[in-house]
Amino acid sequence: MSDPRAQQPAQSALRLNLRILSVIIFNFASFLTIGLPLAVLPGYVHDVMGFSAFWAGLVISLQYFATLLSRPHAGRYADRWGPKKVVVLGLCGCFLSGLCYLLAALFSSMPLVSLILLCAGRLILGVGQSLAGTGASLWGVGVVGSLHIGRVISWNGVMSYGAMAIGAPLGVVIYQYGGLLLLALIILAIALLAIVSALPRPAVAGNKGKLLPFRAVLGKIWGYGVILALGSVGFGVIATFITLFYQFKGWDGGAYALALFSGAFVLTRLLFPNAINRHGGMIVAVICFGVETVGLLMVGGAFTPWMAKLGALLTGTGFSLVFPAIGVVAVKQVPPQNQGSALATYTAFMDLSLGLTGPLAGLVISFAGVPQVYLLSAALVTAALLLTIRLKRRTQLPAAAE
Repeated sequence: MSDPRAQQPAQSALRLNLRILSVIIFNFASFLTIGLPLAVLPGYVHDVMGFSAFWAGLVISLQYFATLLSRPHAGRYADRWGPKKVVVLGLCGCFLSGLCYLLAALFSSMPLVSLILLCAGRLILGVGQSLAGTGASLWGVGVVGSLHIGRVISWNGVMSYGAMAIGAPLGVVIYQYGGLLLLALIILAIALLAIVSALPRPAVAGNKGKLLPFRAVLGKIWGYGVILALGSVGFGVIATFITLFYQFKGWDGGAYALALFSGAFVLTRLLFPNAINRHGGMIVAVICFGVETVGLLMVGGAFTPWMAKLGALLTGTGFSLVFPAIGVVAVKQVPPQNQGSALATYTAFMDLSLGLTGPLAGLVISFAGVPQVYLLSAALVTAALLLTIRLKRRTQLPAAAE
């Protein structure tokens, strides 16, 4: 017979994960409304509506810029109102974005009106996602306690990237069967179901302490944000340019490399849920940056397709725990009543990094070629590793002095 004492930690961990998932699932719903139209809208704008590739790209990019600009506000509202209200408000934004897509489909005979509606939907979706994502993280922390904040952030990432991975191909299939109209109706149904499911769930109270101004929060966590921004470059260049890299090399299978990256990302978070609590965020981040750097160097120097695939897998493995590892340390730099604002501001550094990586890496490619993008990215991730070591030593000095 098995020892009950050996089973208890596993049961406790399962219960803990289920409590986290009971609220993080709402972030999955918000990211599903992002993933479903992601692979459809560029082609719809360019091929069906007849607009240029610039407008096709802009329709997608508007969501990211809206998310970036609204994240700090989302954090402050979550601190002030409580995370449940912010999540529901964010899901309402996802619903309104689906409504804009529906109207755009109905006004397809008027391309300019349809384009304006699509742009409005993307902007609303960006704000909705920042509210739902930030609120869900804080709701999860409120449910299980700040001791498990690393686990909450990790599960939040699994839900986010899992929804994107499922949503993009599923959206293409839905579009093939019923066009933008059916896709919009399904997005509306997902958002509405999430709202109805969230409303009866018990809320956790917002903190009543004095809120720090945004400048003060930024001053406490900007160093961690810079590290996150540098470390996120690897994710940006794999997600955006790996298929182009394979074309440059004359190889097939670039999509499989991207799948390996995503699979390694999710699997690493599932296999090591307690790594941050056991070893500390900064130590985990150092290891992750090292693995990510090796992966990027392997991609940049690849002379066979499998070498590039292995590099993509290592990059996904390394990047997987970067966000929660650094984030756990970052949010502890502010009082509990300001953790929502800190988490949102911290996340905005990754939004900014991913927003700038595409165009800047494109410039590098035009002058130096695709492989150099991965070598340069490895150098930036190495800089993140060195900054992490330096920051870790600086934070240890006051404790040693005491």
